[in-house]
Amino acid sequence: MITNLQYISQGNSPQEHLQHIGEVCEAGVRWVQLRLKNVDAATILNTALKCREICDQYGAIMIVNDSVSIAQASQADGVHLGLKDMNPKDAREILGDNYIIGGTANTLQDCIQHSNDGVDYIGLGPFRYTTTKEKLSPILGLEGYRSIISELRVQEIEIPIVAIGGIVEDDIAGIIETGISGIAVSGMLTDQEQLEEKIQHIKVLVANKLEAKG
Repeated sequence: MITNLQYISQGNSPQEHLQHIGEVCEAGVRWVQLRLKNVDAATILNTALKCREICDQYGAIMIVNDSVSIAQASQADGVHLGLKDMNPKDAREILGDNYIIGGTANTLQDCIQHSNDGVDYIGLGPFRYTTTKEKLSPILGLEGYRSIISELRVQEIEIPIVAIGGIVEDDIAGIIETGISGIAVSGMLTDQEQLEEKIQHIKVLVANKLEAKG
């Protein structure tokens, strides 16, 4: 089951990532992607092991960004692969069927390729400009989501699609109405006031929109 609210970790240091992960889990998030950039593998593994402990404490799913080996070594629940990372088929060979494998997509062709490669969900974006991602792909917006999801339906490709990239609360209703399965956010939940109320509001909003969509 792909949850409809995912948190992608953010911070100026591994310690800050862990602090923010703990805060959002305590406030009700149950899907965390550890996304550390520009640090060495040993630091990522050490942080991933601590992240695993936090996620276990709250019953949250833990996904590691980019690295199959770190996901395996830290006993994460899965891995999220960028377009230039390991092929999902190869990741599946290593990890087996019990791991969740997600893939980043920017185009319809990316989505079709991921579906053929057997990913469990697709992170489709960016929705708008975001400072948390280097080398940003072309912005999709609502029209981009509508177009891609419509074409996937024509081709009878059914796979959970999670919107990502610069999403704020006011965007959520419109995004879900495009046919998106859920949202992945970072800045919206990092260092925010009244985090528990905010997360509950987002969950209810997404659930209601999905239910209304049928």
